[in-house]
Amino acid sequence: MAEDLNVRIRHQVLDVDLTLPLDACAPITGVFGPSGAGKTTLLRCIAGLAHPGAGSRVALGGEVWQGERRAVPVRRRGIGYLFQDHALFPHLSVAANVAYGIPKMPRSLREERVRTALQNARAGHLLDRDTTSLSGGEAQRVALARALASAPKLLLLDEPFSALDAPTRDQLRGELREILLATGTPALLVTHDRSEAWALADRVLSLADGGVQQIGSVEEVFNRPSTTSAARAVGVENIIRGEITRRSGENIEVRAGELVLVTRNPEGLEVGQSAAVCVRAENISLTAEAPASAKAPNRFTAQVAEIRERGSLHQIRLQTDPVITAYALGSGSRSAMRPGARVSVEVPIEDCHTIRTVHTERVDRLER
Repeated sequence: MAEDLNVRIRHQVLDVDLTLPLDACAPITGVFGPSGAGKTTLLRCIAGLAHPGAGSRVALGGEVWQGERRAVPVRRRGIGYLFQDHALFPHLSVAANVAYGIPKMPRSLREERVRTALQNARAGHLLDRDTTSLSGGEAQRVALARALASAPKLLLLDEPFSALDAPTRDQLRGELREILLATGTPALLVTHDRSEAWALADRVLSLADGGVQQIGSVEEVFNRPSTTSAARAVGVENIIRGEITRRSGENIEVRAGELVLVTRNPEGLEVGQSAAVCVRAENISLTAEAPASAKAPNRFTAQVAEIRERGSLHQIRLQTDPVITAYALGSGSRSAMRPGARVSVEVPIEDCHTIRTVHTERVDRLER
């Protein structure tokens, strides 16, 4: 039976009150949000490395780690911690690094625990290596073995792959999930990388401005945010606010400035109500302007206002009211969609997510 992690914390920017199930069969909860959201502060308070304010409480199952007149020391919480920097001790061998923090036990059992932890971290071949000779990926595997060696009740991962090169990062991501499933170790993974959350997490907790915006499955949190604040927290590029002007069966029509978008109606919204249409940039299709054809929902022409490099993609801002941001593959897009060119735009109905809003809310047009 899965235990719950109960957290009520008031500390610095952080103001949260939440309950998370820790399930060995679905072990990873992604803690996602922009820089400064309070992600690392949350982990440090859970671990006992930071001391939250009065009224705060941290408990795993029936064991209270932080509460009124109670603060269990870090070493007694049964937590493993993997940092951005592997934080190995350079003067200790690989074996000694992994053994660090294991409770006192007979030498033979201690050595067996070290070997098992390294094998679980796919690093058994590094047992006799000198720590200073390790590559970045090898060092992070040893750090993971050290975190697993004490058989933690909970593993805290603070952007553990951010300092690694892309190929190593991708390899370790895939292996980490397999390792945690095999060892039955629940984990909280701090990340601001959406692809990492998709690859690793079973559920996502989105944070912004020190508060919890949404908790749910990865697909739900990223593709069906519950509020505009939740949408901003997970980096939705287009949050288009308007008013519902028409309803037809399962669809509604939302007018925002010069745009009219047809979307699904998941909340039973009515004509005259305010709503925000959320669309991710990668779901918007752009093609060189074609001859006018029969009018189709969410298909129109627009002028390219700006193009920005985003690795293999180009981020394209359209001169619409409100502004729309889309992505296009880099190959050939600069010549075909240069600033000032007109393009055909298609926003698939199924990729539009509609959120109920109120008239008094500030109109937010994300410009990224």
